[in-house]
Formats: sequence, structure tokens, C-alpha cells
Amino acid sequence: MQPHDAGSPPAESAAPLTGRGMLLGLRRVSVLMPGVVVFAVAFGAAASAKGMSLAETLLMSAFVYGGVSQLVAMELWRPEWSWGAIAGLAVVTATVNARMILQGASLQPWFARYPKAVNAFHLFFFTDANWLIGTRYRSEGGRDLGVLVGAGLALWAVWIVATAPGHMLGMLVSDPRRYGIDLVMPIFFAAMIVPLWRGRRGLVPWAVAGCVALLTAKLVDGYAFIIAGSLAGAVTGAFRDDPA
Repeated sequence: MQPHDAGSPPAESAAPLTGRGMLLGLRRVSVLMPGVVVFAVAFGAAASAKGMSLAETLLMSAFVYGGVSQLVAMELWRPEWSWGAIAGLAVVTATVNARMILQGASLQPWFARYPKAVNAFHLFFFTDANWLIGTRYRSEGGRDLGVLVGAGLALWAVWIVATAPGHMLGMLVSDPRRYGIDLVMPIFFAAMIVPLWRGRRGLVPWAVAGCVALLTAKLVDGYAFIIAGSLAGAVTGAFRDDPA
């Protein structure tokens, strides 16, 4: 007799968030730290070149914590601001960060089991790296949200700490392209995405996303290619999925 057969669904719907999971997230994200450090140093140097103080730079890393969008903001940064310039900066950074909507939606079935307060907390630390780690972890059958929380907290702390030496270096690496730092993130994402390959069925959505992104980058100024490529790949994948 198995009185708890009917209890299997509640066990499945349980929402674990453990210290062990956080440690696992820390271990998994540790391999990405060198790339994150280089990118944070590049941001700190760019902020210094734009005249931001060390305190302002650290506060931006701590409370904005936008990664790529912070570097984009530095490209548009100016000594004097108008409401039009502020609105333009907001639109550009929102476009860059809009990819998080699709990334978060892909993990929503996982997040949905947790209280809103928990989700509000860990989503502040949600990054591309978290999404990649979370996606791989879930594909392996993992359920502990601590993995995502641990990875996010570790990345956030490292990002803030690494911003400081970047600011001190100042003009030395003010132009990321000069030292090839602008290639760090593309290489990093390419290396992380490879394990997500699930066979030839995924080739068409990936190819469509890449082609649309490249075409948009050629035809439209700014960062609209990020959203265009993501949406094109997502829609293509949705239409190719089995109805079941």
C-alpha cells in the first residue's frame, strides 16, 4: 500500500531553495568569473574616462547592475544632460536589457513555484550568465532555486569588486576594442551556449536568430538587433515545436 501516491504532485511542486544549492551555483559560476572580471574592469575604466568618481562608479555597479547596458550607457554618457538625452539613454539601455524578458520567460515555470518576494529578490541579480547556468541546470533535472541565487550573488559581488581596479586603471583600457575586451562577452556566450545544443532540430531557430540579428545590425543603428534576433529565433522555434 502506498498512501502517498497522490502526494507525488505536492512533492513535485515543492520549491526548494537551499544553502547547498547556493554553493552549487557558486561553483558553477566560478568558471565564468575571469570573463566577468575583465568586463567589469572595462566598465570601471570607461566610467573613469567619462569623469565619474569611484564612488559613483561603484554605486552604479551595485544598484544598476546592468552589465552590457552599463558599458552602452558609458558610450552615450555626457558631461551635461538634457531631458531628451536622458530619454535616449533610457530607450537604448532598455532595448539592450529587453532580452531579459525572453530569458526570464523561458524559466518562468521554475520561478512560478516561489513567493513573489523571493522572485523579486533573486531577479535583481538575474544576468545572462545566470540564465545560461539556470537553463543547463534545469535541463539536467535540477529544481533548487538556490543555484540561481548563489550564482547571482557571486556574480554581483565580483562585478562590484572588479569595477574598482578598472576605475583606477582609468585611461589604460578606456577603449575596450583596443585590447580586444569587446570580444570577451561574445566568446563567453558562444562557449556557454554550445552545451545547450539539442540536435539538428534547433538549427533552424538558431540560424534564423543569427541571420535576423546580423541583418538588423546592418540596417538599423543601435542595439535593436538583440531584440529582433531573439524574437525571430523564439517565434521560429515556437512554430517548429510539436503541437503536443
